[in-house]
Amino acid sequence: MKLIAERISHHYGATEVMSDIDITIGSGEIVTVIGPSGCGKSTLLRFLGGLERPTSGAVMIEGEAPEGSLNPLTYVFQDFALLPWRSVEGNVRLVLEDHALGATLTREIVDDVLARTKLTEFRTAWPRQLSGGMKQRVAIARALAVRPAVMLMDEPLSALDSQTRELLMDDLVELWSRERFSACYVTHNLAEAVRLGHRIVVLSRRPGRIREVVEIDMPLAERPGRLAELETTQRHLWQLMRDEARAADRELVRAD
Repeated sequence: MKLIAERISHHYGATEVMSDIDITIGSGEIVTVIGPSGCGKSTLLRFLGGLERPTSGAVMIEGEAPEGSLNPLTYVFQDFALLPWRSVEGNVRLVLEDHALGATLTREIVDDVLARTKLTEFRTAWPRQLSGGMKQRVAIARALAVRPAVMLMDEPLSALDSQTRELLMDDLVELWSRERFSACYVTHNLAEAVRLGHRIVVLSRRPGRIREVVEIDMPLAERPGRLAELETTQRHLWQLMRDEARAADRELVRAD
């Protein structure tokens, strides 16, 4: 299944926030989206997920969702969005409760995603007992439980320390290597973008337009051992963004 956005433009009142965005997330592909603060990255993700409608343009689904998919599109948020009164298992189970799957199948799905995200031994733990990285693993397990065609990931690692972020990136790559999930991954972090993205969409400052799409023809699993090549790409991305990031920062300061 492909998720396709064509000629997306949007205004909030008199403010134009993005203009003429075309983006496609193909099957088994991770597309990372970067750009200066305020360029519309998270807004674009909401359009892709159908939470909001753009002023103009269209978002379309092409092809069939995976067999057994309960929700073709699902989100992974920056703040984990876990219910504190539910255990790890209870938080994962939450997304299955409206689907009338029956107790046996529900248990099988929960067991499967907990195993895939290395959470089996923590199934009875409460969110308050978990580290930030473990909480994000629970959020990813919950997203996987509905077997989405595309995961929409809104800065999912930005609240974590650098060591935990590295471990979670390794976990995501391992998970993708086994399952070839698709994702649109919004981030401010250039290291994340080059570590996880098959394609990197670089947006300009507001109104967000696509400045460049950078493809990385390097297997995800090989990237930790080829950091020098990735750093070259990362420098190129920063050169694209640097002046606009500074300008966007000045705009935000003036707005305060």
